[in-house]
Order: sequence, then C-alpha cells, then structure tokens
Amino acid sequence: LACGKGEYALGLGEIYPTRNFIGIDLKGNRIWVGAKKALQKGLNNVAFLRTQIDHVSSYFAPGEIESIWITFPDPQLRKSKAKKRLTHPKFLRLYQQFLVPGGLIHLKTDSPDLYSFTRLVIRMYNCTLHTDYSDTYKEENIPDELRIKTHYESLDIAGSNRIHYLSFSLPPELPGKETDDALKQVLKDEPVD
Repeated sequence: LACGKGEYALGLGEIYPTRNFIGIDLKGNRIWVGAKKALQKGLNNVAFLRTQIDHVSSYFAPGEIESIWITFPDPQLRKSKAKKRLTHPKFLRLYQQFLVPGGLIHLKTDSPDLYSFTRLVIRMYNCTLHTDYSDTYKEENIPDELRIKTHYESLDIAGSNRIHYLSFSLPPELPGKETDDALKQVLKDEPVD
C-alpha cells in the first residue's frame, strides 16, 4: 500500500516468484516506474493498481489477501491528520475486510512517530505483535524482504538514521467506539512539538 515506485512489490516478486504482489498507489507517475521495471524484468507476478487506499476494499474479496506491506508511507505527523495514517484503526478495519484471518500487516518506516503510534494501536486494539525492530539494520539475520530498500528509505526524511519495522496481525474483531475514543484522547494528550 502506498507503493511509490514499486520497489517493494518488485523486490518481493523477485524473492517469491510463485506468489503474486500488487503495488497500490494514487500517483500514476510513480507506479508507472514500477510497472515498467516489472515488464523489463519479466515479473509476471507483479501488478499495480492506481487508487486511493480508502477504496482498496472494493478491489478484493474477503480473505483474498495474505499480507499487507506498508513501506515508508507519509507519516501524517500532525495530530489532525492521525486518521490518515495507514495504521490507524480506520484503515485496519478496511484491511480486515479482505485480509485472511491471521494475515500479517508489515510496517517499515523511518518515522519514530509513526512507529510509536502503530505500537500504541497494536496494544490498544488487541492486535498480535509478531516482530518489533526499533532499528532493523542493527538486527542480526534479518529476512531478505527487510533488505529491500525504497527510494524514500534512502532519503531518510525523518532524519532518524534508523529504520523501524513492525509485523502484526489483527484480532477476529477490532474494538469499537470506546477504544476509538480512548485513542483520540491519548493523541490529544500528547505533548505538542
């Protein structure tokens, strides 16, 4: 999701040639770069879809997607933009519509704020945390899929000099309004920079 130039879709397609990967982004000029490379490399297991993430559930059937990769999305740092973070419960509920039960959601980011926010959401919404690397490249023996680098990763926009990685799965049913209100309150109480 928010695949940019498709580096992750392409990299995963090369690592796992018997599985299919779909990069999704709104910016057609970005995914054109990935689509062109997929054709050049003969990666018939990689495709791209131009749409808003908010509409993604209309393209997939329930249980059709095995895992979701969110790599270096816009962290939407302002509190007023929290609902636009791709790991916000609003999006988790959307993903739950087409993700297989127990399917993994992967987040790779250089934003310490998005990383902390996602860890908070995982705890508050009873998600199962599978992997938590606060500094991915300092870990020993990371899997090949975590070695894939995107254009945005190389920019180190957050200036953190570290890459955070989380993988988690959703519970059968996400908590509702009461937890949403509690999350809003936590975000409201956060200190302002």
